[in-house]
Amino acid sequence: MNALADECNAVILNEAAPVLDMLSELGKKLYYPKGILSQSAEAKQKGDTFNATIGIATQNSEGMHLECVKKYFNELPVNDIFTYAPSFGIPALRKRWKEKIIHDTPSLGDSCISTPVVTHALTHGLSIAADLFIQPGDLVILPDKIWGNYKLILNVRKKAEFLHFPFFDGNRFNIEACSKTVREAAKKRKKLVMLLNFPNNPTGYSISVEEAEKLVDILLKAASGGTRIAALLDDAYYGLFYEKDTLQESLFGKLAGLHENILAVKLDGATKEFYMWGFRTGFITFGIRSGTEALYDALEKKTAGGIRGNISNCCKLSQNVLLRILDDPDLQKQKEEKFRVMKERALKVKEVLSNEKFESVWDAYPFNSGYFMCLRLKHADPEKLRVHLLDKYGTGVIAVNSTDVRIAFSCLETDEIEELFETVYTAAKETEE
Repeated sequence: MNALADECNAVILNEAAPVLDMLSELGKKLYYPKGILSQSAEAKQKGDTFNATIGIATQNSEGMHLECVKKYFNELPVNDIFTYAPSFGIPALRKRWKEKIIHDTPSLGDSCISTPVVTHALTHGLSIAADLFIQPGDLVILPDKIWGNYKLILNVRKKAEFLHFPFFDGNRFNIEACSKTVREAAKKRKKLVMLLNFPNNPTGYSISVEEAEKLVDILLKAASGGTRIAALLDDAYYGLFYEKDTLQESLFGKLAGLHENILAVKLDGATKEFYMWGFRTGFITFGIRSGTEALYDALEKKTAGGIRGNISNCCKLSQNVLLRILDDPDLQKQKEEKFRVMKERALKVKEVLSNEKFESVWDAYPFNSGYFMCLRLKHADPEKLRVHLLDKYGTGVIAVNSTDVRIAFSCLETDEIEELFETVYTAAKETEE
């Protein structure tokens, strides 16, 4: 074990011993290296004569660059475009995103949370979280309606065992099944990982305030019984809530200060919140009851060490763009305009699906948020339907499993929605078995 890893582990043990139990073997070994990185940082502060430490090319005291690249960026300084960012992320952006989380999450109250570490968007953040908390054979509890990439990240790469519970009970989140699954798993394991994704991909469902309270109580009971729980919160579609009774904030706020045996790990970013898919800028943030700056510093170092040993650092250009737009006076107005467009599309889907003729072909799962909704086909095979829609109608949908198809209303104009569902209906009738 590296001495720096030992140092971090000792801090975690002293500040919050249950968190050390949650770490995987890799998580315990991770550390943020000194060496070149720390020497370069020291030289930046003191090397006012010459600084021959930086692993970039410079010219005239700024990052060397090609004008054919620079011409596409008019307002950003050269060093905000071309030079490396720290493995932790740009300090000003980390501070600003923490302020955003606190502002957006009233349930946090006065809970102390970590300073977010920048990731290469949410997928990368989830992968880093998996490195920290999951090792082969660990149990990951999650519903049966999931984003398919979870399998690659957690099951294929980390060899975790998935323990599913049915997502829906009629038109609501299946609290009873969730409770039973957590309760029975807690009897067998002293460490659990729970992955929660609201708004959910693929269903587009977010839990209500009442459901959130019941879900929190489920985890609290397990934690009170001695089970260590790393709660991974995939907040990719945060903010796109279209109904008033839906929980309007991340579960992170309710879990971050709940119990010493529950570590809340918030995974979010600019991708969907700011319609910046290709910019690939996300964050990983920690919260636990009685969390201290020393504890979070150790976890941040391990996280940054994981990034350093994986992709080194994240795109500085994207980070600087995000940092600037967070304080743009037109940001909230523009976000609200896009939200209204997305909500209009969601409501149009609900209106179209109210047509009784569809009932013989599919059941629509409940949805109230996000980008997507799902149909459970009654007679047609999803894969056959998908291929038939492409071949005959030039229409694409996603076959999720043996019963469901996912439809992304996020990429449909409102006036296209009715025709889309009519087309799916016709194709489903043509492929019924």
